[in-house]
Amino acid sequence: MPVTLDRSRTAVLIMDFQNDIVQRFMQVDPALLQRAAGVLAAARAAGIPVIHVTISFRPGYPEVPETGIFAGVRSSGMLVEGTEGADIHPAVAPQPGDVVVTKKRVGAFSGSDLQAVLSAKGRTHLVLLGVATSGVVLSTVRAAADADYTMHVIAECCHDRDPEVHRVLTDKVFAQMAPSITASDFLDAVK
Repeated sequence: MPVTLDRSRTAVLIMDFQNDIVQRFMQVDPALLQRAAGVLAAARAAGIPVIHVTISFRPGYPEVPETGIFAGVRSSGMLVEGTEGADIHPAVAPQPGDVVVTKKRVGAFSGSDLQAVLSAKGRTHLVLLGVATSGVVLSTVRAAADADYTMHVIAECCHDRDPEVHRVLTDKVFAQMAPSITASDFLDAVK
């Protein structure tokens, strides 16, 4: 069944496509980056806002506790504001008119002004791309579902270290909240 998008209500969120994450946490197929870049170009051409969601921390990591999920980031020196590692990967770099939102935890809404940006733009339908599927994508889908957003996940523009986890999330877990679509589905919907 074809995907239908109301361009005036849709925003594309590309999440955590940052150098440190792409280079250190995953083996990304260059085709994934090309598909993601194609989705962003099509969204821009259709007048759909592209919002880059990033994660970064101040030098010294004052917002990161000694223990917990981000302890490894702290000890590795990754994702420090203003460093090349925290920059968005050049294959999907922001273009004029794109918005960049910075978060401080896993989900796109956590510690960021994403909700305010979406509200100001009148966007209620989110199309999600992200690394990792079990991290930022899952957390964002859950939070956005609770906030009554309509969503789609472009599964082939997401990545997880564990392919089976990616498959279960995109095929089963997200189905009721954010059905999976392909990049081609999105391109057809915005033509």
